[in-house]
Amino acid sequence: MRLIPIECVRENSLLGKDIYTPDGRCLLRAGILLNDIMLQKIKEYKIFSLYIIDDYSSAEIEDVIKPELRQKSISIIKETFSDIERIASVHKFEKRSISEYTKQEQQYFNSITNIAEELLDNVLSNKNILISLVDIKSMDNYTYAHCVNVAVISLILGISLNLSKRNLTYLCIGALIHDIGKSFIPSEILQKPGKLTPEEFEVIKNHSLYGYKFLNNFFSLSSHIKLIVLQHHERFDGLGYPNSISGNKISYLARIVSIADVYDALTSDRPYKRAMCPSDALEYLMSNAGTLFDHDMLNVFCKIVIPFPQGTIVSLSNGDIGVVEETMPNFPLRPTIKILKSDYPNKIGSKVNLIENLSIVISDIKYEI
Repeated sequence: MRLIPIECVRENSLLGKDIYTPDGRCLLRAGILLNDIMLQKIKEYKIFSLYIIDDYSSAEIEDVIKPELRQKSISIIKETFSDIERIASVHKFEKRSISEYTKQEQQYFNSITNIAEELLDNVLSNKNILISLVDIKSMDNYTYAHCVNVAVISLILGISLNLSKRNLTYLCIGALIHDIGKSFIPSEILQKPGKLTPEEFEVIKNHSLYGYKFLNNFFSLSSHIKLIVLQHHERFDGLGYPNSISGNKISYLARIVSIADVYDALTSDRPYKRAMCPSDALEYLMSNAGTLFDHDMLNVFCKIVIPFPQGTIVSLSNGDIGVVEETMPNFPLRPTIKILKSDYPNKIGSKVNLIENLSIVISDIKYEI
C-alpha cells in the first residue's frame, strides 16, 4: 500500500484505506476498484491523496489508533469547536462561573477528556508505535482531523520521552484542543485557498492567545493544558508567538505539540498548498533543530518516524528504482530497497540495504514506474 496524489491514481486501482466524508460517513471502503466517477466524487470532497494497493505495494500500513476511534475523535472535536464558535459570537472572553456553563458545553469538554484517555489507552496498547501512516484529510475537515492527528503524534513522542501517564493525558488533551482559538478567527481567513496576506497572517497568529484566554476564563483545566494552547507556536530560538519566549521557558508539553503540529501540517494537503512527502517534512524539521524546535526532542522524534513506509516506490542516487521493504529503528532515511528497474538487468529483484551502502541515497519518491 502506498500514498499517492489523486491525479496519479489510475482507473481500476485498488483503494488501500477507507475514505470518510467530513461528517464521518464512510464514502468508500478499502479494497474497492476505483473508477473515474469515484475519483471525481472523492475530489468533490476535497480529498487529494489516496492510499492504493498494487503489485508493488500490497502490504497494509497500520494506523496507530483504530479507524473508528479516529472518526469518533474528529466528530467530538468538530462539535466542540462549532459550539465554541457560537459562544464566541455572544460572550467573547467574558468570565463566567461554573454554574453558568450550559449542560452541553460541560458535556463537550468531558467528552474531550474521555476521548483523550481512550486515545492514550489505544496508543499504549499498540506494540508498534512508529509513525508510518499519513492521515488522509478532507479540506472541509482539516482543522478537526489535524487536531486529532497532532494528539496521536504527540502521544507517540511523549511515550518515547518516558512521560508519566498523567502528563501524557495532559499532553493529549492539550494537543486535541491546541487550535481551539481558531474558533475566534474569521472562516474566510482560515479557509482562504491562496496565500495569506501579512495582515491576514497577523490575525491567524492571534488564535493561540484567543484559545488561552477562552480556556482561562471559561474552564477549570490544568495549567499544563492551557500552556500547550498558548505556546505551541513559540520557537526554541525565541522568534515565535505570541510571547517570543525561548528554550526551556516554553512548556515541555508545548514543545512536543509544536513538533507534531508542524509535521502533520507539512504532510497534509492544505487549501493553499499540497502535502510534502514525509521524508521532506522530516528533513525540514531536522534542519530547524535548535531554532524552531527543541533539539533533543527532535532527535527522539526522528527515530520514531518512518518517512518511507513499506511499499513506497523510490528512485536512488545511482539511477535505480525500487520499492521499500523494511526500515530499521533509528535509521529512518536508510531502508532496505528491492530493485524494480535498473540499467543493469542482473540487479532487478535484488535488495540493497542503505545502512550498509552509504554511498547510495534516496533521491525521490515515484508514483509511477
